[in-house]
Parts: sequence; C-alpha cells; structure tokens
Amino acid sequence: MARPRKPMLSPERIVEAACALVDAEGLAAVSTRRLAAELGVSGPSLYNHFRTKDEILEAVADAVSAQVDLSMFESGRDWRTALHDYAVAYRAVLTAHPQVIPLLAQGPGRRPAGLRIADVVFGAMVRAGWPAAQATHIGALMRYFITGSALGSFAGGFVDDEAAYDPADYPHLGQAHLLAERQQKIDEGAFETGLKALLDGLSLQYEQLVSPTGGGLREDVRR
Repeated sequence: MARPRKPMLSPERIVEAACALVDAEGLAAVSTRRLAAELGVSGPSLYNHFRTKDEILEAVADAVSAQVDLSMFESGRDWRTALHDYAVAYRAVLTAHPQVIPLLAQGPGRRPAGLRIADVVFGAMVRAGWPAAQATHIGALMRYFITGSALGSFAGGFVDDEAAYDPADYPHLGQAHLLAERQQKIDEGAFETGLKALLDGLSLQYEQLVSPTGGGLREDVRR
C-alpha cells in the first residue's frame, strides 16, 4: 500500500506555518531551520520560494494585512462611518496577530495588501472631498491610532495585587488592581472613546473645509 505523500511545499504553506509560529512565539522564533522542521522538509527547499527569512516575514505581514475588510469604503457609507468601521475591522485583525504589529507599524513597503489598504483609504477620502494632503494625513493618523491601540493592553499592564497601590503613594489608584480582570472591556472602551474623539475632530475639520454656501471645498484648501 502506498504511503500518503506530504502536501507539496508552496509559498502559501510556508507563510501559513510562519504565521502560526509568529503568533505562538513571536518574530524572533522564525528561522529557515525552524520552519523547515515545522513543515517536514529540508532547509534549502524553502529557498525555492523565498530568498531570505526577511522575505518570509514580509509575506506574513502581507498575509495579515490581506485579512483587513475594506468593503466599507465601497458600500456607499459616508467617510466617517467608513473610517470607523475600517478602524474596528483593522484592530480586530491586529489583536488576533499582535506579534506581527511591529512589522506592520513600519508601513506597507512593497507589500501588495498593505499598499491596497493605503490606496483604498486615500481614494475614499479624496472621493469624499478631502484635499489630497489631508487625505494622506488621515491615512497616517488612522494607522498610528489603530496599530498603537492594538500593540498592548492598558488594563493588562496593571497587576492584580491590591497591595501594589499604596494609597499613601497612589491615592487615586484604589481600584487599579481590578483593571486586569476587566481588560477586554476597558481596552475596547478606550479604543471606541479615542476613535470617537478622533472622528469628531476630523468632522469639525471637514466642516471648516466646506464652503458655507455648500459649493464644495474652499478654493484655498483644494490643493
């Protein structure tokens, strides 16, 4: 009886294995030797698909970026609602893959999925009437805010030991030991609070850019 063959090695299998390794142990855990062992192949066989470990990590980052839902920008939603829904969708992906955030925070580079995100967000803002310069700033601002919010937990940074918060030293932290057990609720609440404040600020700017007569953007801000 013939022995079952292992699945053929492919870029997709390599990226999938690398992503699982990053999720479990972090970026530093990835090496061609470790990946080859995980895949049950020889190390040199990986080089038929990727020239370096860095190329593999770039592919992992792009695979994570490709999971971000961008349909809100093509569904007829107004720019503010689309940005809100995009931020929620992007953060959900990042919180599922927090170990990849340091790579994503560097920017899209040449990654196709990362570049598509930048292109779609910028294009949607320009279509909504934002001048190109402000649309660029909005894209950058959203990336800063979303990646920063997913990079770590505010609530999880407090220990659950009441004795650590001596009222003589920290008179306002009497309940800080309870933060960790409410981590998800607090972190999500902080994200939504910050996102609303950010969008409220952008809405005010948008109103100032539009002429009082409703005739579109003022001449001095079209460039």
